[in-house]
Amino acid sequence: MSEQTEKARIALAIAQDAADVVMRVYAQPFAVEYKGENDPVTRGDREANELIVERLTREFPGATIVAEESDPLLYSGFAASSDVWFVDPLDGTREFVARNGEFAVMIGLAQRGKATMGVIVAPAWRRSFFGVVGEGAWEVLPGGELLPIHVSPRSTSAGAVVAISRSRSSGSIAAVLAGMAMAAPVRHGSSGLKGVLVAVGQCDAYVQPGVAGMRWDACATDALVRAAGGACTDAHGDPFDYACGDLLNSKGLLASNGHLHGVMLGAVRARDDLAL
Repeated sequence: MSEQTEKARIALAIAQDAADVVMRVYAQPFAVEYKGENDPVTRGDREANELIVERLTREFPGATIVAEESDPLLYSGFAASSDVWFVDPLDGTREFVARNGEFAVMIGLAQRGKATMGVIVAPAWRRSFFGVVGEGAWEVLPGGELLPIHVSPRSTSAGAVVAISRSRSSGSIAAVLAGMAMAAPVRHGSSGLKGVLVAVGQCDAYVQPGVAGMRWDACATDALVRAAGGACTDAHGDPFDYACGDLLNSKGLLASNGHLHGVMLGAVRARDDLAL
């Protein structure tokens, strides 16, 4: 087992323990607060964040950890670090609040500005995934066996299945996809779970034009999809730079099986009205 894979297995165990915390909160009534407009936070977010940060710090002393629910002062100099963990303790909080099961725990590792490893655990699905760029991507089966996962082989846009946001997408995206003879888009919550749908080949692409959350919404997805043989960039076609110091994914996100990346980029660039 490589050093990177060993790190991924450690992060996976931490994410699975955080998923247990999330599900304990999910199983009972919980309060919902708002950090901003349409930006909910719950005890599940905060308790999972605390567990992940504490465990990553214990396993990797001195680690730089950029976590959504942590005090930004704790990671203010992250761009100077060669290795940075990006943590979304509960990706899809709106779906968590809606109790539709579409939420995930995400831990990604970026090294020298590039996503290299990603873990995504879907608590309500009871499914776990991890990927190491250059080595492969896997689903962890209930008995602990590793099932290799791969993006789809589809090479033409006709009939392609694209995942889009359940809460943020407009009809413009669906119109663009229909004009390319693609299937009706799959509306889904959680950036991470949409990345999983691409990584396992269930969807051929996932697109979010305009602002697409923060770096902790992208890192694990970026690594998992690429480890599974796909491509992940912003919606302008540029790789994500996790060392730039800016945490906002201001230029969108496109994850695909790689074969359709160019045609999807062309379609998004041609429609200014897609910048939500």
